Amino acid sequence: MTGSNWFDSQTILDGIRRWVEIETPTEAPEQVNKLVSVVAEQYGDLPVTLERIAGADGCGDHLVARTNWGQDQPGILVLSHLDTVHPIGFIERLPFKVEGDVAFGPGIYDMKGGAYIAHHAFRALCATGDRSPLGITHLFTSDEEIGSPTSRALIEQEGRKAKYVLVTEPARDGGKIVTGRKGVGRFRVFIKGVPAHAGSRPEDGRSAVRELGNVILALEGMNDVARGVTVNVGVVRGGTRPNVTPEEAYAEVDLRVVSLKDADEFVGKILSLTSKTEGVTVTVTGELNRPPYEKSNAGAALYEHARTLAGEIGFELIDTHTGGGSDGNFTAPFTATLDGLGVDGKGAHTHYEQLYISSLAPRARLLHRLYQTLR
Repeated sequence: MTGSNWFDSQTILDGIRRWVEIETPTEAPEQVNKLVSVVAEQYGDLPVTLERIAGADGCGDHLVARTNWGQDQPGILVLSHLDTVHPIGFIERLPFKVEGDVAFGPGIYDMKGGAYIAHHAFRALCATGDRSPLGITHLFTSDEEIGSPTSRALIEQEGRKAKYVLVTEPARDGGKIVTGRKGVGRFRVFIKGVPAHAGSRPEDGRSAVRELGNVILALEGMNDVARGVTVNVGVVRGGTRPNVTPEEAYAEVDLRVVSLKDADEFVGKILSLTSKTEGVTVTVTGELNRPPYEKSNAGAALYEHARTLAGEIGFELIDTHTGGGSDGNFTAPFTATLDGLGVDGKGAHTHYEQLYISSLAPRARLLHRLYQTLR
């Protein structure tokens, strides 16, 4: 395969299909590791050193592929995750299939398509005997979909060593690149009341569920659309029976913020929630689990460079800010980071997840050109 043949959509799609047909829910590490082994094997004939980091805490392994050149100075870090949200067996509901310009499959858009094209672009680079001006490190992780608990330290460590970070999360809204993401906080609220017989001794009780109502109103009241702050109470539980004053209640909360300043303010507000009812305690635990990814000067310059390359390839690269978090949030505070470099499509995390086949060659070419030109 030579020259432009490397960027044949069907060839790329065949590669993606192989990765998609190995189901990899985060909570099935043995399945994730099957795919890690396939990816490692596909690097076998390339000029890289491979490091496979054993999984921990019920997650799969992580894989680091480092070029045999350029590792003595800050280079390019490519971030991809191999885990998906879809449970085992979902592929029977959403089998790999092609309809016109659309290919369907679990995780095909978020983000096996993107992870694969970054690998494919690297393979194309090596096929010509070229050496990119900077060393390239491609990190494949196994736990992004649950907040990257076992890979965060590794991502930050590699990110601090890099000059640029390229994240292969999917494109947004018709191919837009991501130059900013909201920070994400996760919290758990535990409420302890006093149980009583709801019929004969209601005055003895202190309802944890009623207090949860106060807490929900306080949390939902923190939403501020103008500032881009969202607070969502996504899970609630409480009580045991209709005729018992509920002793316990519980909630899980999601916070999204645009800036570190907002993060400090709203994390503080949520953690300091207190009970309005005597005899009832409210305990909140949690933290900001992904810092906001703000468009820094270095990130803006990296985007402008990518936009110029895309124009040469023949497509317009528009940037956007999104509310969803990614592993790019971990590196953006200290390293020029460009996200959304994966495939275009729609339906992440759904039963109709899909990529657009026409996006494969141009976006693989863009990654290839970034490898060739970043210095």
